[in-house]
Amino acid sequence: VKHNNVVPSGHFRKHWQNYVKTWFNQPARKSRRRQARQKKAVKIFPRPTAGPLRPIVHGQTLKYNMKVRAGKGFSLEELKAAGIPKKLAPTIGIALDHRRKNRSLEGLQANVQRLKTYKAKLVVFPRRARKFKAGDSTPEELASATQVQGSYMPIVREKPAVELVKITNEMKSFSAYAKLRVERMNQRHLGARMKKAAEAEKEEKK
Repeated sequence: VKHNNVVPSGHFRKHWQNYVKTWFNQPARKSRRRQARQKKAVKIFPRPTAGPLRPIVHGQTLKYNMKVRAGKGFSLEELKAAGIPKKLAPTIGIALDHRRKNRSLEGLQANVQRLKTYKAKLVVFPRRARKFKAGDSTPEELASATQVQGSYMPIVREKPAVELVKITNEMKSFSAYAKLRVERMNQRHLGARMKKAAEAEKEEKK
């Protein structure tokens, strides 16, 4: 070997078969998950398979706050406005989050309306068969009730409506730059103009 180089010791025959990640259990897992979902649906019958009702909330941070998604649970204020006691809510499939606060009136109204719609569609089974209490559904409703599969009352973001207008000559002649310059000047001279007007008023009173 010429020159003062590193002595080659290439280790190429690695035990590569020990590091291969296989996924042969994927189809079996898929069927196992499906069977678990079916078992759960039977176990929680007649409740909806998707779980309790969730509120409409806005995403966090500037990047996502224009988007709406499902929240953890309804606030105490929303339940009170919808006329649902907080102890009753979890028993009729409504998620509750005592930490959440309502920051806007629109959000509160939207969730109260969601609760009222849910309550109108709700079919409450008696705890014991043939022992009906106040608030339970009628036998006719119970006979026609079915378990809700998949998502119910989905949260959808409303698309803003676009209004089309004809472009007029006035719009064409409008110069946004000139308008901004004028308004900027008005703002700059506001104090001086007010002072001048006040002095003129004093002079008139004399």
